[in-house]
Amino acid sequence: MKVRGRRKEILFFFLPNLFTSANLFFGFFSVMNSFKGEWVTAAYAIFIATFADGLDGRVARLTKAQSAFGEEYDSLADLVSFGMAPAMLLFFWALQPFGNLGMVASFAFLLCAALRLARFNVLKQSVEKRYFQGLPSPFAAGAVASAVLFYRELGLVEDFREPYTLVLALFLAIAMISTIRYRSFKDLKFKSQKTFAWLLLIAVAIIVISPKPELTFFPVAAVYVLWGPIGELSRFIWKKFFKVIPIRRKSKET
Repeated sequence: MKVRGRRKEILFFFLPNLFTSANLFFGFFSVMNSFKGEWVTAAYAIFIATFADGLDGRVARLTKAQSAFGEEYDSLADLVSFGMAPAMLLFFWALQPFGNLGMVASFAFLLCAALRLARFNVLKQSVEKRYFQGLPSPFAAGAVASAVLFYRELGLVEDFREPYTLVLALFLAIAMISTIRYRSFKDLKFKSQKTFAWLLLIAVAIIVISPKPELTFFPVAAVYVLWGPIGELSRFIWKKFFKVIPIRRKSKET
């Protein structure tokens, strides 16, 4: 019985790390395909890495196999898949003609992804679970990958995509290290009406995306990326100009 229990513990330890290894592999696979000029394959590899990254934590919680080792390993894999892979894809796909400027923009993406992951590891116990602080690196990497598919599907020429991609790389880099809040959806309770509305919205998004995902992934990613800054701006405007300050009435002297 002890042997079976020991084997079960080993299996539960390796299972989540197997998904983390898959995340790392597809990040590496994306980098290799970026070097070869297979940009569409590199983009899809980032999507698969994102899927594997979403599973490893859930499997660890399900099997009660969460560990400090798993957390560190996951961060290292994320740096490859959501830092190095999209940075290489950005450079070889669109930023190489800019020379040193393109290299700096690609490195800025990688650097900010690394800083974002380090900050997340340090602050994850103290931040509000409903929000991410800064754009999560998997979403930034997904925005890059979806941009590749979007441009390819529209058949846009290189001269058109290059300047916009430079702006995209720098904007995503800044968004990752910013303090802008992005909704995490970790607090959703499946019995509430609000959660039902979110699930309905996700279902509609899936229906819209499914017929032509290459054309719809990037607009959906752009909405999420811009949602954070727009939300922060609207909250600032509301507090600055529209928030009503209650007037305290002076008590009558007796």
